[in-house]
Amino acid sequence: MSQSRDLTTGPVSGHFRALAVPMAIGMVFTTLYNVVDTFYAGMISTDAQAGLAISFQVFFVMLAFGFGLNAALNALVGKALGEKRAGQAKRIACQGITYSVLASVVLSIIGFYATPYLLAIVSEPGAYRAAGQSYLQVLLFAAPSFLVAFSANGILGAQGDMTSMQRAQIAAFFCNLVLNPLLIFGVPGVVGGIGFNGIAVSTAISQTGVMVFILHRVFCSDVMAHKQDAVFRPRGKWLNQITQQALPTCFTMIVMMMAGFVMQYFLKEFGAAAVAAYGVGLRVEQLILLPGFGLTGALLPIVAQNFGAGQFDRVREALWFCCKTGVLLMLCGSAVLWLAAPYAMAVFTDDPEVIRIGAQYLRVDGFILPVYIVLFAINSFLQALQKPIYTLWVGIYRQGVAVFAFVWLFVRLFDMGTLGVWFGLALAVTTGLVLSLVLSARVARSEIGGWRS
Repeated sequence: MSQSRDLTTGPVSGHFRALAVPMAIGMVFTTLYNVVDTFYAGMISTDAQAGLAISFQVFFVMLAFGFGLNAALNALVGKALGEKRAGQAKRIACQGITYSVLASVVLSIIGFYATPYLLAIVSEPGAYRAAGQSYLQVLLFAAPSFLVAFSANGILGAQGDMTSMQRAQIAAFFCNLVLNPLLIFGVPGVVGGIGFNGIAVSTAISQTGVMVFILHRVFCSDVMAHKQDAVFRPRGKWLNQITQQALPTCFTMIVMMMAGFVMQYFLKEFGAAAVAAYGVGLRVEQLILLPGFGLTGALLPIVAQNFGAGQFDRVREALWFCCKTGVLLMLCGSAVLWLAAPYAMAVFTDDPEVIRIGAQYLRVDGFILPVYIVLFAINSFLQALQKPIYTLWVGIYRQGVAVFAFVWLFVRLFDMGTLGVWFGLALAVTTGLVLSLVLSARVARSEIGGWRS
């Protein structure tokens, strides 16, 4: 049986090590999973890479609901555990699983009809749009696996279990590593491959395996072992509570993808090479951000349990530890991106224009890596205090209004080309951090007596 971790006692730094390290390792393999997809798409063509980039932006709209449910269940179950209300934690966990199943069915149906219209926003007619649409039609079959796995992992995360998803992500990476070439190219002389769609089929198979394993770990966890009956039949009270916590985060993630749509909207006028460069650059950037993702992901359950237990000094300690450590790590990452950007791009493509534009993006983006980490930490802090609506307001500004306004300014008014897209993004992120600090300070004063004791 999986054992819960009591995050309300012991050194905060020790809890970060115990949670952040396996989470970061798991995310390394998740990113490498995506890198494998990008690598094999590049072996097919630049249009295939561009198709993968635009399809990721569209599919992420659906995944946003998985992120929302993950954060909601992490916060709600974690707070209940901090309050020593294990029966309530079990009820929330059961209802969360039911919620994710229902949501995945509805979203798959919506996605099937909405995909062509969303792709039309971020691409021009042609080979790369056709590739993206074909890829998404297959990937929609894996949508329930993603959503249910995300939700179930939120239940595990609330208990301090980051190891289960780490193991699942490692297994999924190796599965994808084998299935991608097998499904794309086939076995010569034995069976033919299915081309670009093989990447999507590989994802559907491997992510279904992740879902099955994570659900198994949830049902073996301490929360589900409590004597309280497991109630999976939908109950309005609990579904409403989950919705109130999940939807702001869902919409925050959707707004995040609005920034992607805005970026693709401006980049498409510079051709498929610019679109492909942004897609590859995002994969490289994710690798550098992984230690920070681990830290800020660990912050949520630590704050949630201690908030539930009324230990506000530990809440503040956890937030500052996360920010300081994350900024130091990202300063190192900024140096790596500045020096190695073109070489990192060359791993995934031999197109010189894609390498040039991607390196340009990575070098500009490298300067704001520390800004990203503080933003992510504040988001986790607000979610753990069950105030996710503030992350939505910041997201609407940063990833909607500000990105469009600043990119338009640099591209249309100053005619800076692709460099203007990157500068616009950087300015939107930086001003978004300022707004986030103002709002989170207000929440901190209201909920825990301020950032400092």
